[in-house]
Amino acid sequence: MNVTLATLSQQTGLTVLDHLEQSVSIPVVDGLQAQGDLIVIPHHVIDELVTLWPNAPWSDVPPEGVELLRGAAGGNPHTLVAEPGACRWTTRVMDTDRLAIGMFQASAVVYLLHPEHGASGCAPGTYVVRRQRESEGRRSRLVAD
Repeated sequence: MNVTLATLSQQTGLTVLDHLEQSVSIPVVDGLQAQGDLIVIPHHVIDELVTLWPNAPWSDVPPEGVELLRGAAGGNPHTLVAEPGACRWTTRVMDTDRLAIGMFQASAVVYLLHPEHGASGCAPGTYVVRRQRESEGRRSRLVAD
């Protein structure tokens, strides 16, 4: 199925900024993806750093999506969007770097939607959602989007 930013926005009711080209197909990736202050990593890449809590509860991602992270100072949200029954989500993760927001398992393509960045698709699989960090010399700080 050819999903565009316009169809995804219409389907979810989430709006994007006018400067984005809404008729282009949303790319689907099975690897690392970054969207401003958020990064999505296939779990197998960092499975030694990020694990689930024992008996971690999972929730289905509803059609309107799940807000993963809101930008600095109450900015725009990063939203995980999926067809009903195609994705489940948990925040009950342990991360040695303390950057993880949660993890999702997708049985079909799911999408990350952001008003300024547009959207990207995640191929079926298990992914860790983390905050991004940037380093300057010996200091590091979270990326503020």
